Amino acid sequence: MTRLATAKRLVVKVGSALVTNNGAGLDLAAIEDWARQIATLRQAGRQIVLVSSGAVACGVQRLGWGRRPKTVHEKQAAAAVGQAGLVEAYEAAFAKHGLHTAQILLTHDDLADRKRYLNARSTLTTLLELGVVPIINENDTVITDEIKFGDNDTLGALVANLIEADALIILTDQIGLFTADPRKDPNATLISEATAGDESLEAMAGGAGTRVGTGGMITKVIAAKRAARSGAHTAIASGREIDPIIRLAAGEPVGTLLVAQTQPLAARKQWLADHLQLAGRLRLDDGAVNALKAGKSLLPIGVIAAEGEFERGSVVSCISPSGHEIARGLCNYGSGEARLITRKSTAEIESILGYVDEPEFIHRDNLILFS
Repeated sequence: MTRLATAKRLVVKVGSALVTNNGAGLDLAAIEDWARQIATLRQAGRQIVLVSSGAVACGVQRLGWGRRPKTVHEKQAAAAVGQAGLVEAYEAAFAKHGLHTAQILLTHDDLADRKRYLNARSTLTTLLELGVVPIINENDTVITDEIKFGDNDTLGALVANLIEADALIILTDQIGLFTADPRKDPNATLISEATAGDESLEAMAGGAGTRVGTGGMITKVIAAKRAARSGAHTAIASGREIDPIIRLAAGEPVGTLLVAQTQPLAARKQWLADHLQLAGRLRLDDGAVNALKAGKSLLPIGVIAAEGEFERGSVVSCISPSGHEIARGLCNYGSGEARLITRKSTAEIESILGYVDEPEFIHRDNLILFS
């Protein structure tokens, strides 16, 4: 668990059973306790994104329904009503600690589309830099099976990838991952630490093809495997422990830790290096080449020409004056915009385009340099 002690950016996911006190309605005391713990970590310089379930359950309570709806349109209506109550509760809880919150509703399409993916990433990183705590949930009011994440464990993992988090903390009503179902096997033991992506873990969690509800242990094991792809470790622990978020962030052995094998930045850059379909090319001058070799971002003024047709967020190749590919990365501007601002200073971007998405063509964190 000591790996989490050095984590600067964390995603905390809380399940429906915790948020709604097993479906009885929003557990305001629990929400206030999570806010207190996150505020403590914020004061210590940590950045936290909260992924929260519970909108439908909250809506069911607010509407006075005696049961969880079965039809899609009723679930979406309940989610619409419940989201208002959920964000209101979080805003009030964090306000007691002088923190602002921001509601972010996502669908799978938002993270599958390159432009929307990059926009979501920029928004979230900006909120974190401003000291705001983003509250993320799936956009259940417009969701369909085709664009549904499936569960908020998956959403938590994808958000961890999106913002390059160091760790994902999944709080649940179970104390961690066991070698077998402890309700059926008295010999089952808690797994304190394992490697994320170990196939044997899926069997322990219920079988690779099993879905134990939308919040079963199998979804958490698979989420840990997803998070590990970008280098994020995953902790699975009971939200009913005393100060689980603070203790996990301090490196205490609480629940189960599933360890990623690569560092976040290394994993992201390896993905860029292995990207086979390049959407376009940026031709650089010697000054830009030297800047990249010095570990700096690629600025428009060092780009001689933008070739090909590509969108914001596309992977493009960076070509030296001698014609060699020296780097590749995620471009912050589409090809049409890029051609307008090549050879221009960052200060000129807004006057030319009417806005500024980012000050650089490619940020150094989204760029892999070839020797």
